[in-house]
Amino acid sequence: MKNRIHYRLAFLILTLWLPLLASTQNLMDVFGEEEPTTEYSYATFKTTRVVSGHSVENPANGVLLFMISHRFGKINSGAYDFFGLDQATIRLGLEYGINDFLSVGLGRSSYQKTYDGFIKAKVLRQSKGARNMPITLTLFSSIDAFSLKWQDTTRQNYFSSRLAFVNQLLIARKFNDNLSLQFTPTFIHKNLVSSESDDNDTFALGFSGRYKLTQRLSFNAEYFYVLPGSVADNFENPLSFGFDIETGGHVFQLHFSNAQPMFERAFITETMGKWSNGDIYFGFNISRVFTIKKPAEFKK
Repeated sequence: MKNRIHYRLAFLILTLWLPLLASTQNLMDVFGEEEPTTEYSYATFKTTRVVSGHSVENPANGVLLFMISHRFGKINSGAYDFFGLDQATIRLGLEYGINDFLSVGLGRSSYQKTYDGFIKAKVLRQSKGARNMPITLTLFSSIDAFSLKWQDTTRQNYFSSRLAFVNQLLIARKFNDNLSLQFTPTFIHKNLVSSESDDNDTFALGFSGRYKLTQRLSFNAEYFYVLPGSVADNFENPLSFGFDIETGGHVFQLHFSNAQPMFERAFITETMGKWSNGDIYFGFNISRVFTIKKPAEFKK
């Protein structure tokens, strides 16, 4: 009799506690540890340029960016040329974000009346959490063609001789909210050079960075070291400084550089100015964005 009472009591306890244990497990599942998420970095640089050179940034998906790049003459040209303001080089450019990782662009420069086009692809994005990636990596490839009239019209001139090609790896890291650095290995090929002793191929290493001074102001710097060869012997390495100013709808960039042109082939391999001689060019970039295609989540 006593054993039956024990069995019934045990059965009663199990009957009462099993549902409670099951509900407790459900609560643990609800309030248990969440799966780790990936947190991506953003705004490594505020626009698609550091100074003259490209940054790892692309226009957003469906966004058209219009950029006006302007570089005056040398400051040391004196009062007669209004310290360079009487002379100017300009580039007008359009860039479009095909998606969040791919963009294309076109431009026209007054320097050698040059047309250029490029493609940028962001293949790695700095992140932490479930996916830990220490850098952002963007591939850049461009082609440009100068349209100056041929000096010697008696010889046979080819359109292909006008072409030059640039390929770059843009490798950047945002260390904190204030500091971003970028390393840019560069290869440039010119189909036509001035003499047989000149290099058709040029290798350069770019170093650039951004430091945020205030919520809307940052200091940028950029330097390209051209590896030894005829280009390095005959020209100067471009060194540039600037400030990015955010004004809501666009970013205003002020620049000081020893390079006057504002596209890769020209400012990396054809810089003539020397900082030590006061050959400093003042200029600016103004970029304005237009939303051409709204992202799917914003469509009605």
